[in-house]
Amino acid sequence: MNSGTHRLNLSAGLASVAVALVLVGLKFWALQETGALSVAASLADSALDLLVSMTGLMAIIYAARPADDDHRFGHSSAEDLAALGQALLLAGVAVYIGYGAMKRLFAEVPPPLHNEASGLVVMGVSIAITLALVLWQRRVVRRTGSRVVAADSLHYLADLIPNIGALLALAVSSFWAFPQLDSVVAILAALILLYGAFRIGGKAFDALMDRSASPEVMARLAGIIEAHPGLHGYHDLKTRTAGSTLFVQVHIELDGAQSLREAHEIGKALKRRIVQAYPKADVIIHKDLARDTDGL
Repeated sequence: MNSGTHRLNLSAGLASVAVALVLVGLKFWALQETGALSVAASLADSALDLLVSMTGLMAIIYAARPADDDHRFGHSSAEDLAALGQALLLAGVAVYIGYGAMKRLFAEVPPPLHNEASGLVVMGVSIAITLALVLWQRRVVRRTGSRVVAADSLHYLADLIPNIGALLALAVSSFWAFPQLDSVVAILAALILLYGAFRIGGKAFDALMDRSASPEVMARLAGIIEAHPGLHGYHDLKTRTAGSTLFVQVHIELDGAQSLREAHEIGKALKRRIVQAYPKADVIIHKDLARDTDGL
């Protein structure tokens, strides 16, 4: 991982932790003021975001370490481990919030909300801060491909919906005395969290299990290799991902009569083309004799 990429990922990680700290403080105060379960759900999510953002920041720092004797392929899988842990925590919090909201929704006398105006101000500020962070994280992800930053961005993007829902629930309770909407918003927030946990966890699990890259990536790689001049064919194209790194391995078939330098230049040019298409790729190219030129 180059220094520029690491700095961008680090800036996103630090911003995420700072925003989570601010949001936790604001929402805790709003919960004390209003007693709204939708605010409690948003607070729990922000508290979890603080935890996973700190974990993600540590993963970004660790993943940037260069390869060593014990980790020949680098440390980028630390991003996937952190993302999987985030997904499990997200799922647990979602179930807890959803259960509490269901109990309150079907209670004979739903508890009333109070001081809704204070909550409205806090949720409005929270939405603005969260939106600014998501926009920065998305920019970093486009430039670095970091899975940890992408996971963090998904957390905060998911936060926008329950935050807006909490804003709506507080407004409805304030003007129309309908506290049940608060529980409905909390249930929707829990479902969003579960969906996000499934997406994050699935991608991280696939990476840790060395699952091949997507069919679209495989097809594009095959097209690059097939169109490269000087090849008589190729075989054993293999891929896997670790964090934001795409590992590519392929055997290319070359004319046995050409010089070693010519064969080397063909392989070098192919590697350069693959890295141009996938800047985060780690490419290994094996050179074999073409079957129609090896004298067999």
